[in-house]
Amino acid sequence: MKALIIGAAGMVGKKLTQRILDKDSPLHQLSELVLYDIIDAQKPETSINTKILSGDISKNDQAKVLAAEKPDIIYHLASIVSGEAEENFGKGWQTNAQGTWNLLQELLRITENIDSNYKPKLVFTSSIAVFGAPFPNKIDDEFLCAPQTSYGAQKAITEMLISDYSRKGFIDGISIRLPTICVRPGKPNLAASGFFSGIIREPLNNKEAILPVSDQVRHWHASPRSATHFLTHAGTMDLSQLGTRRSLNMPGVSCTVEEQIDALRQIAGNKVTSKIRHEPNPKIIKIVEGWPRNFDPVRATALGFKSESTFSEIVKVYLDDDFEK
Repeated sequence: MKALIIGAAGMVGKKLTQRILDKDSPLHQLSELVLYDIIDAQKPETSINTKILSGDISKNDQAKVLAAEKPDIIYHLASIVSGEAEENFGKGWQTNAQGTWNLLQELLRITENIDSNYKPKLVFTSSIAVFGAPFPNKIDDEFLCAPQTSYGAQKAITEMLISDYSRKGFIDGISIRLPTICVRPGKPNLAASGFFSGIIREPLNNKEAILPVSDQVRHWHASPRSATHFLTHAGTMDLSQLGTRRSLNMPGVSCTVEEQIDALRQIAGNKVTSKIRHEPNPKIIKIVEGWPRNFDPVRATALGFKSESTFSEIVKVYLDDDFEK
């Protein structure tokens, strides 16, 4: 079996690669791995045949390059992050929507003109940004998609494309709506949600962190470790269980920023949390106001998806997996 990871050089892409290659990976039957991103992904140490490709998925020719690999399973992680998609309208739509449309069309061309038996499984990382206010206390599996950002709209449209191509039998697709992934290791990025990780990561690394919103903001989180388990589970499960509803809300932890900081304080002490400085940012406040706060992911839980149950667990995952002592 051949797997393709689009967005393999990113944080989740790197961790997914490691997870796939772990000895206890559910993808133990993998024989070939293709890693693609806008820059070369690091080649992993493995006996599995691995190919490194790079290119810009928003460019028309890249769909042919990727589809020509005829992967059995495609993990589509690549996207322009929320803040950048809001600031650069054209770039967001070209990367987050047009690039996927081009790929789907090229996969369809192969099925119709070259190999009628070819039907790849496609696992797409969508986002809870597909939802918009006003919200119920908990968003259930029946709540409508009404995004209030360009990023959310791009993710929602891609979900619909994947559902329709799956309905027609051209691919076997699933869109998993990730919570905000926290605590992200490494340097801050342009995501509007980046501060959720920053207020934990930076103080733990003896750096000041800026909190641009009220500490009463409530949000939905899961760790990078959970994200990779969501992806590998989706890649190995029987997707016919989804019927025609190919998008799933992933489990996570609902908490306020204050509760995040309290969890950090309990683990690392007041000296660490004192490095968090409140500096309101109206632009980020406006974006965050339109984001979901809590979920009741019944379908995903019934299908075997699992995450942390407290934010303290999420902080401990960061300390175990990514904190450099």
